[in-house]
Order: sequence, then C-alpha cells, then structure tokens
Amino acid sequence: MLHRRAFLLLTSTFTMSGLLTGRMAAFAQGTDRATAFVKATGDKLVAVVNGPGTAEAKRRDLTTIIDAAIDVDGVGRFCLGRFWRQASPEQQKHYLELFHKVLVTSVTAKLGEYQGVKLTIGRTRQQEEEQIVSTVVERPNNPPTTVDWVITQPTSAPRIIDVVAEGTSLRITQRSDYAAYLQRNGNSIDALIGAMRQQAAQNI
Repeated sequence: MLHRRAFLLLTSTFTMSGLLTGRMAAFAQGTDRATAFVKATGDKLVAVVNGPGTAEAKRRDLTTIIDAAIDVDGVGRFCLGRFWRQASPEQQKHYLELFHKVLVTSVTAKLGEYQGVKLTIGRTRQQEEEQIVSTVVERPNNPPTTVDWVITQPTSAPRIIDVVAEGTSLRITQRSDYAAYLQRNGNSIDALIGAMRQQAAQNI
C-alpha cells in the first residue's frame, strides 16, 4: 500500500509539473506573439502618422491597419452594451459602420496626429485569458503617454480589444458615454446613430 501511495504521489507530482510547464510554455508563447503583434501594428500606425500624405489618405491607411488588428465589431458590440440586442439588424449595421470611423479617430488621438510620434514597447503581462502589452507613446510638445494594448487570443489569432491610455480604457469610456447619451435621449438608438454620424463627419 505504501508503495502504491508513493507511486500515485510521484505520478501526481509529474502530472502537475507537466501541466505547469505546459501553462508556462503557453504563457511565454502568448507573450512573445502578443508583443510582436503590438510592435508590428504600432510600427505600421506610427509610419502612417509620421509619413507624408493628406489627412484623408492617412485616415484611409489607418482604417486598413485598425480593421486588421482590432476586433472592431466585437469592441463595437461591447460599447453598445445591452442596447446591441435591442437594435434592429439595420441599426446594428449603421452603428458598426460609424463605430469604425469613430474608433479610427480615437486611436489616432492616442498616437497623435502630427509627425514625430515614437512608440516604445514595454513589458507584457497576463490578465486572465488576455495579454496586456505596455507601450510608451512620445508625441511632439506632449509628455510621454503610457498606452496599454489588450490582446485576446494571443497564442492563435491575436486581436486588440482595448486601448488603455494612462489607465483609462477606451472601450469602457466609450460604453459609459453611449449609455449616458442613450439615457438622456429616451434610449433611442437612432438618436445615438445620428450623433455618431455628426461626430464622424466633423472628423473627416
């Protein structure tokens, strides 16, 4: 019996050791991929911001990069909260189209709209199933800003689901703003869509 217990204990120890080793390996792989993903995405964004071209051309290029790197539809649904389920398919379609435009403006604002932007990669940490990649954004005539990029599915198909600047979450702030606007306007999704359309038009 003692031999059997010792054997089971030894087997359990090896099993736990294997699980921990596997988790550590997955974490390391996720960290490496998340860091490389943010660096590649950040380099592309900064290259557009710092490069030549009209504001319209830059916005078009930024939209392409953001659509490829950020789960825009997922973030958009999160920001609308419970009202997403209440919206009609047509309202959902118009809302997401406008949310794409609004998100481009928000991310651009975090980087800066003038040439001379620099992005430096910092440490990466795990938060539940997501990876948080910290960066420092330096803009002309502005103090350095800490920007964290929240990455989902880091080991398989990394996508950005939030941008946190100096501790302020883009998607949580946007969700709070939308909820407050809807409350002031009789929970009218059409009213929100109209306001977003005006916002998008002002930033063209």
